[in-house]
Amino acid sequence: MKKMVLGIAAAAAAVVSGASAANAAPWQPVNQREARLEMRIEHGLRSGALTRAEVIGLRNRLHSLERLERSFRRNGLSLAERRVLDVRFDALSRSIRVQASDRQVRSGFHRH
Repeated sequence: MKKMVLGIAAAAAAVVSGASAANAAPWQPVNQREARLEMRIEHGLRSGALTRAEVIGLRNRLHSLERLERSFRRNGLSLAERRVLDVRFDALSRSIRVQASDRQVRSGFHRH
């Protein structure tokens, strides 16, 4: 009986993990995503690809996400809350990419 229960539990875990792996890329820790986005913003500022106004807006969005994540973590981070964070991190990542390639340059920088 005990072996059957463990077998069923293992099978259920395999099905759940397989389904979630098929639907999305592996989940990355929030701190890693925050650090990577901050590095991309900083790189855009240093290279001149992002204007100061764009950097301010992007950093404000990043800090807002950090506050939201801290709020979610107070009661434990649920799957739904992870999804909310993932969607917002993805949107911020797209914004960084779009703004860095929108051909606006910081004064003193020239793209060729």
